[in-house]
Amino acid sequence: QVHLVESGGGLVQPGGSLRLSCVASGFSIRSYGMRWYRQAPGKERERVASIGVAGYINYVDFVKGRFTISRDDAKNTVYLQMNSLKPEDTAVYYCNREPIVAWGQGTQVTVSS
Repeated sequence: QVHLVESGGGLVQPGGSLRLSCVASGFSIRSYGMRWYRQAPGKERERVASIGVAGYINYVDFVKGRFTISRDDAKNTVYLQMNSLKPEDTAVYYCNREPIVAWGQGTQVTVSS
């Protein structure tokens, strides 16, 4: 059974940093591209960053230079390092693979002073 468990969120001041983790079970992430998404209150879920099987990485414009996606295939875990956080980064953050499977519970990130 496929599971995705996100963690690492919290309350941080503007300009701060957080590192999110996503532990996958039921499949090996080394065989799939992985993505981080986020959903802010009242908004659609949106893709934030992607990392392919071969390591190709892509970011949406509003996080370029601030967020870094990485993967540890041995730990079956994907990470999202978030620096220079802004209030508009406040959202629930989720990970998923390509193609998408059942969503995890996500992890709340709140950026506020």
